[in-house]
Amino acid sequence: MKYKSTRGRVGLIDFQDAVIMGLGDDGGLLVPQSIPDVRGRLKHWSGLEYNDLAFEIIRLFAGDIPDADLRSIINRSYSKVVFDPAVAPVVKTGPLHVLELWHGPTLAFKDVALQMLGNLFEHILSRRGGELNILGATSGDTGSAAIYGVRGRRGIRIFIMHPAGRVSPIQERQMTTVLDENVHNIAVDGSFDDCQRIMKQIAGDVEFKRAARLGAVNSVNWARVLAQIVYFFSAAFDVQKSTGAAGVKFSVPTGNFGDVLAGWYAMKMGAPINQLILATNANDILSRFFNTGVYSTGKVYQTSSPSMDIQVASNFERYLYYKVGEDPQKLSDMMNQFGSTGSLGVPLDQQGKVDADFVAGAADEQQVLDTIAKHYRDYDYVLDPHTAVGVSTAMRLAGDDAPVICLATAHPAKFPSAIRKATGQDIGRHPAIDKLMNLPTRCLNLPGEASAVKDLIAATIGL
Repeated sequence: MKYKSTRGRVGLIDFQDAVIMGLGDDGGLLVPQSIPDVRGRLKHWSGLEYNDLAFEIIRLFAGDIPDADLRSIINRSYSKVVFDPAVAPVVKTGPLHVLELWHGPTLAFKDVALQMLGNLFEHILSRRGGELNILGATSGDTGSAAIYGVRGRRGIRIFIMHPAGRVSPIQERQMTTVLDENVHNIAVDGSFDDCQRIMKQIAGDVEFKRAARLGAVNSVNWARVLAQIVYFFSAAFDVQKSTGAAGVKFSVPTGNFGDVLAGWYAMKMGAPINQLILATNANDILSRFFNTGVYSTGKVYQTSSPSMDIQVASNFERYLYYKVGEDPQKLSDMMNQFGSTGSLGVPLDQQGKVDADFVAGAADEQQVLDTIAKHYRDYDYVLDPHTAVGVSTAMRLAGDDAPVICLATAHPAKFPSAIRKATGQDIGRHPAIDKLMNLPTRCLNLPGEASAVKDLIAATIGL
């Protein structure tokens, strides 16, 4: 499998080159040359354990890594030591199925992709030599998962930006208590969108990017999306076995469009998925797009689900590329328009829809709290606020024609104040979180300017 850029100015490159490049050198996002049709393999795949399923899916996209090496990368990434008791178990809670994606080291779904990405980086560098300096932006969970994926690894440094005061205290401590010499935390004045803008501006300076040997861990890196495709297949198979249903629906809380995009790729590959329910919080640019055809920025609201407090979804460009018929010029024109006006639009079909594969909705703060309270009261199950966004939206939009799987993207212990407010009880706890409270921290505050972050990177690496 080769990779191309949505902007059309990066030629066909191999998987490992795509992993190292991260964001396309032309400012676009890297996508596979084609989407494989795997419908003929579903019966066999449905009987596989998670690691074996991951190997079968990922090898379709990573043909330049020998099978033995790829198996080793996957087995290290998803061992029982890293994910306890399983990578992506499904549990039944009332009328819904919940896909628990928080059994990794930082208690968030980002671990599933970033444990593998750290091992991929290490594999590639061990064969090519040299160093890699990772620049990332986080609205909460990506930062800690990325840090835990590469901390202490030889030849890798990581610089993670988060919006100062706009991630949860626990999310901040998960990042800033990691004191390894190769880890650099940066609190940026501004919102997550400002962090993401800085990251893209620096990555867009191709001369600096190459000189500084910059890579990416955000979901602009194709390997992130690829790793997440696996659990959509896995969960669909699990629920099919328990219900006998021909297909399932997934409700996906989203801010940056990466997780739900992985579900869309799985759907296009032939996974037994009938529909994707896209769920946003008050920062509803994506749900508005799928209901109106207009993608338009607005004010960034701080909510109890901070990882979704985003107005510019970095992975949306990948979806839009397919929406415009894989035409890089048309895509570039639309993104340039969005850059200058903050808005773009696509036509609706005859049924008044953007895409029949999606149904979209938003959950406000009261709906999130009510959903947490209801599931604890009725089913003795605690949802974190991000997961509650997905559950609330699913309860309103899913219908009853297929089983619904809601992605649980974080352990509730990461957001204890929201859990306490919803339930009246201090039940958002986890031993790994409790240990963080008295540890020393290290973090640098910088203004929301690309030049400040670029200067820090250059000084740190001796450029």
